Amino acid sequence: MSGHPVRRAVLTACMALPAWSAFAQDTADLVGTWQLVSSVTEKDGKTTDQFGTGAAGMMSLDANDRFMLTIIGPDLPKFVANNRAGGTEQENRAVVGRSIAMLGTFAVDRAGKTLTFKVERATFPNWDETEQRRRIVVANSEELKYVTPTASSGGIGTVTWRRLK
Repeated sequence: MSGHPVRRAVLTACMALPAWSAFAQDTADLVGTWQLVSSVTEKDGKTTDQFGTGAAGMMSLDANDRFMLTIIGPDLPKFVANNRAGGTEQENRAVVGRSIAMLGTFAVDRAGKTLTFKVERATFPNWDETEQRRRIVVANSEELKYVTPTASSGGIGTVTWRRLK
């Protein structure tokens, strides 16, 4: 394998994971509510928790191919002004840097092993009205794991979800 060492490591890790196990024919198998297990990024040879250790998140994928996804980092600072619109630069920076939310529609390409979020709106506005394609490395009734080639905070992201029952 040639290329950047981090990309080689991600590709190697993806090849070692169970491939598309027990995945059915369409998006129906993904419909439901998913809870965040982890969201890590690899950047400059380092792996970090993208939103901080202990981040919480949920993703909802519905039968009409609509989605909502929110990840919120732990221990975000309380706003001294007690007003969401009145945060200081430091408070706002912490919240923006350790959270993300987006909504829109989604599509699954089973043959290509991809999940594409067609983002209508996001708290990272650069993703508004874009398609964000994710390479699925695990998809079964209990776990969904995908790789984001260009994470919103930079680097390569790997996000793992567990289905809520």
